[in-house]
Amino acid sequence: MYITYREAVVTDAAKILEYLKIVGGESNNLTFGSEGIPFSVEQEELHLNRIAQSECSRIFLAFDGDRIVGNASVNGSTKPRLFHRRSLAISVLREYWGCHIGTGLMERMISFACETGAELLYLEVRSDNERAKALYRKFGFRSFGIFPKYFKINGEYIDVDCMTLELI
Repeated sequence: MYITYREAVVTDAAKILEYLKIVGGESNNLTFGSEGIPFSVEQEELHLNRIAQSECSRIFLAFDGDRIVGNASVNGSTKPRLFHRRSLAISVLREYWGCHIGTGLMERMISFACETGAELLYLEVRSDNERAKALYRKFGFRSFGIFPKYFKINGEYIDVDCMTLELI
């Protein structure tokens, strides 16, 4: 296994949508399930194009050969009052958990955020997802609160921890 990383490009749209269906069906840690996200390939291409042109947002992909095995996004706003902060999201295929792909994606997200003037990063993670919280703590993230009943999956409410990392 040799993992490579790069920014997503428009021609990745179909592969990303397929990846999201797979990863969404593997756990209940994401905001979607096996249905993936409700985008057509054309809509995903437009989304990727907008992200690529943004000064404060990016999508990073991890590949094993030509297969997407991890996905991470940094999202920011160009509004002056919000430009200092970025939200992060990350996912890795279950069979690649423990292979340090999350670490590789986090390094790229944090580097991009720093290069683009971010001062604060934040994310939400299921309160019971100890593996992910350990990754975030490794990079210096700290919990600042709990968002109760963030998810409702199969009639069950699930809390998330809100975590932040100050870059300045």
